[in-house]
Amino acid sequence: MTSLVAATGLLLSACATGPNTQAVSGSYQCGQLNVNVANANDDDLLGVDYQGKRLLLKPEASASGALYVAPGDNETRFLSKGERATFTVKGQAYPECLQAGALEMPFEATGNEPFWHARVEGEELLFNRPYESGEPEKVALNTTVANRHGREFSGELDGQELTLKVARQLCEDSMSGAQFPAQVRLELNGEVFQGCGGDPERLFRGAEWIVEDLAGAGIIDRSRITVEFFDENRFAGRASCNRYGGQYELTAEGVSFDYMHATKMACAPALMNQEDRFLELMSKVKLAAIGRNGELVLTTTEGEEIKAFQSTEN
Repeated sequence: MTSLVAATGLLLSACATGPNTQAVSGSYQCGQLNVNVANANDDDLLGVDYQGKRLLLKPEASASGALYVAPGDNETRFLSKGERATFTVKGQAYPECLQAGALEMPFEATGNEPFWHARVEGEELLFNRPYESGEPEKVALNTTVANRHGREFSGELDGQELTLKVARQLCEDSMSGAQFPAQVRLELNGEVFQGCGGDPERLFRGAEWIVEDLAGAGIIDRSRITVEFFDENRFAGRASCNRYGGQYELTAEGVSFDYMHATKMACAPALMNQEDRFLELMSKVKLAAIGRNGELVLTTTEGEEIKAFQSTEN
């Protein structure tokens, strides 16, 4: 009986989930947010550097991955699962954090003329073939290339060799003009098809965008207009004098900003005029894109543009 009790205790001890203090380090891209993490030397703390700030997080029990939480703030946490991680600050969740070349899961890609669709989840591909309609087919995948530039997968479909190559480079859909964070090349039985993939929100979220031009008129010196995209389709920022916010919807056809509201502070007339102009333009925005110099370009239904660049603290 003694040996059975001892063995049971040993089994329970092995199955218990305690703080995971495995070494965690590296650089991650959480949408447009750059995050660097490394284990601190004291007390198994994890140092998380982002936007010119440093967080020191302590290890916590986790069913999977290595979880670190801010002392006294359970809504600030970093959960590492190898090349992917999740990062939340005071309840605000950033897009999935990826090391260089890694893909969010599931990863989706599409191409046009002919249409095809691919959804990668783990080691399985759900695939709608070019030229064909109907239910997607399942393909077992092998990862043949994994580097800082992207991933390459291979599989077999009805005796035909299939290869899916993903490069982390800005991609524009050939029909809608919508932008995606990855270029995708599909090879099937010797034929090559191009497409785009990844979550478009990764292009916009995780950065504070500083407006530098309103419809070609610039902005008032030393004034500040900002735009930030958050989880749950929220956006907010400074409009010159007041803080503002609302809800956004990003689709293949474009973007829209709705339910906008602002605080009611009063400033100098010139600033108030600029603020009114900015909010008016935002209410008419129909397209969002990343320009050739990395700027955010918001275009209204009348073709006027708001141009903004990422804060240097990002």
